[in-house]
Amino acid sequence: MRETIYAIGDIHGQHELLLDALALIELDGGQEAKVISLGDLVDRGPDSRAVIETLREGIAQGRNWQVLMGNHDRLFEQFLRSGVITHPKMRPSYTWLSPELGGRDTLASYGVDVTLAAEALRAAALEAVPDEHRAFLAGLPLYAEAGDCLFVHAGVQPGLPMAWQSEEDLIWIRDAFLTHDAPFERLVIHGHTAVLAPEHRGNRVNIDSGAGFGRALTVVAIEGTDVFVLEEDGRKRLTPQG
Repeated sequence: MRETIYAIGDIHGQHELLLDALALIELDGGQEAKVISLGDLVDRGPDSRAVIETLREGIAQGRNWQVLMGNHDRLFEQFLRSGVITHPKMRPSYTWLSPELGGRDTLASYGVDVTLAAEALRAAALEAVPDEHRAFLAGLPLYAEAGDCLFVHAGVQPGLPMAWQSEEDLIWIRDAFLTHDAPFERLVIHGHTAVLAPEHRGNRVNIDSGAGFGRALTVVAIEGTDVFVLEEDGRKRLTPQG
């Protein structure tokens, strides 16, 4: 019998949606279900702190959960660690504190006064964000291999073995990965590039359905390379698109 693996798309501070997703998983697979979150726990949504705490506590209590690093998680961790609020992959006019990126939303969930200037904001954040959350973020892995699938936040650089993949590609890549039509070594389950609904492209499955923009949070059950979207009325097979 094939193992069932559950994957959760980009959460972006939507704690209530995360709780709903975890409830669907438990109904489908029980308390021992293997769950992989594809990262982007934070930013844009109202309660990034609660998202981190729920996942961190579940793992600490022995749940079979794994959480991957997303680019927004790295931006938050980087701000706390060094104060840097930019990245070469971001638009030149944006910083992590820009409204479009949602960093201030994350800090607000920790009770930080987000009207402060950047340097004072970081000092306030270091006071407000628990050490356990900082350590959790810093320790997130960049990918997971399970069953017939590779789980990663953004994607992979086609043609390179996993040992040669850079963090930048694994949490930021778009075009080179999204336009690649040939099979990968494993079916790639990813998020990062928001779509209106989950998409199965044959060689990859995108489950970032835009929770960070007020849309649904997608959760899927995977058996081998068969993918099913979990909804309130049960599983719906996600079939490959042309």
